[in-house]
Amino acid sequence: MRPDIDAAAEKLKSTLGSKREINHLPEVLWEGETVEMLATGLYGKGNGLLAMTSMRLIFLKHGVMSQQVEDFPYSKISSVQWAGGLLMGTLIVFASGNKAEIKQVPKDQGKALADKLRMHIAAGTTPGVVPQQAAPAAAPQDVASRLATLDQLRAAGAITDVEYQDRRAKILDSL
Repeated sequence: MRPDIDAAAEKLKSTLGSKREINHLPEVLWEGETVEMLATGLYGKGNGLLAMTSMRLIFLKHGVMSQQVEDFPYSKISSVQWAGGLLMGTLIVFASGNKAEIKQVPKDQGKALADKLRMHIAAGTTPGVVPQQAAPAAAPQDVASRLATLDQLRAAGAITDVEYQDRRAKILDSL
């Protein structure tokens, strides 16, 4: 097995009915995709495994006679709803105009998964990817107009040559 899948599987309270899916999960993962969280649930025609990866949410049902895989790339998910009962709940995923209801998800796993999905949707990021905070670069037109305004102020005598040099240096340093 893979370390990421093993770590996520260890957090499951019960793997009853999902061991086959856990074993077959590497077959449906994309290159470079890692598993961050697993949950069990009922979707479509059977019990299966819900996997939150670094790129998408996957539902995998691997039966003896058939296999069902449905994935929801994070960029396509518009919202997530969680309705929890006493022990189980329903995770509803809205993606590209579709609605997927995954039922019988253990309450703690489903709530954690829904919360993590919501965080990434709100932040516009994908799980496992830390957004880079880019320093806001001044647009060339903005710098040019600020320098032109500064030149006009000096020509009109509104600022001294020392003030002009100081402000000009600050504008150029902002690049």
